[in-house]
Amino acid sequence: MNFIIDAHLDIAYNALCFSRDYRNGAHRTRALERGGAQEKENGQCIVGLPDMLRARVGLTFGTIFVGPRNATTTPLTEALSYTTVKEAHASGVRQLDWYHRWADREQHIRLIKTRRDLTELLAAWGMQASPAGALTPAAKKRAPGEIHPLGVMLLMESADPVREPKELEWWYERGVRAIGPAWAGTRYCGGTRAPGPLTDLGRELLEHIAAFGMILDLSHMAEASSREALDRFEGKSIMASHSNPQKITPTDRHLPDDVIRGIAARGGVIGSVLYNRFLRHTWARPEPKQAVTIDDIIRCIDYVCQLTGSADHAALGSDFDGGLGAESIPAELDTSRDLGKIGQALLKRGYTRADVDKINHGNWLRLMQTALPD
Repeated sequence: MNFIIDAHLDIAYNALCFSRDYRNGAHRTRALERGGAQEKENGQCIVGLPDMLRARVGLTFGTIFVGPRNATTTPLTEALSYTTVKEAHASGVRQLDWYHRWADREQHIRLIKTRRDLTELLAAWGMQASPAGALTPAAKKRAPGEIHPLGVMLLMESADPVREPKELEWWYERGVRAIGPAWAGTRYCGGTRAPGPLTDLGRELLEHIAAFGMILDLSHMAEASSREALDRFEGKSIMASHSNPQKITPTDRHLPDDVIRGIAARGGVIGSVLYNRFLRHTWARPEPKQAVTIDDIIRCIDYVCQLTGSADHAALGSDFDGGLGAESIPAELDTSRDLGKIGQALLKRGYTRADVDKINHGNWLRLMQTALPD
């Protein structure tokens, strides 16, 4: 069935740093930001709620993202950056509160904290899911005029807002259901451009993630940290929310083959990130976006499928508006409204409808149903 899950969007970060109003479509936001600091720093807007719902993007993982203050910090992003644990915590709480206010204020937004929340979200779209993530029409018909809502599951990107591992319970009680210990290097592990293993705090954090049944996100974790986490983590649910194969994009930001296989062996899922430079590593601005196409996305997805032997572990994690704009995504894509083109391209490549459904939504639904509490 036609339903898409995008597993990585920095929604609160963009709202708080760049004053983006997600009630607007992406083109409306572009018009408002044209020539301004927001466009200069974060590119031309890609994501708006109308665009997502039009494309039947009915669920996303909304991040709580904080980055260390450094030379790339700007006046607009400084408020959510940090140099101390206290500042990281405050920035994370600010984003968490924003999501709760957003859901309270907007009838189209539902925070997904339990399997029941997920079931009710899908029912509002006229669907129900099997344990394997396959969607079928819901037994109960949608009421006339019932809206299509957007479900948002909270994902922490960089665990530095968690002041100590035992504090994870506080975040869990407030709806965080997935956590990536790293962005750059953190107190918990090595990260992008900061190689290294898990720290003692990181090993303790993994125990708490497992105890609460949360999803562990390996995206941005250094290779040594990822390998150790795959061996050590006792939880049921592992993903890489927004990562591509290192064989295609040869930097430590992406996944070596053994880590891809390790995620698959644990029943995990890998979301392809749709940034041109991560799809074709030779691309760089000001090269035109048209130099990268939807075929490059298919190449990343197909690599994961071929390496793992099935379509059970490939999915989408766009990272749209995560420091990149419409000028930095493949030629055929302009806004979130175009995400459905990826499934169409997979069908033309010879993928079955069932496998395209797994990539569009089924694999994420399977993972969520395993991880979410009743």
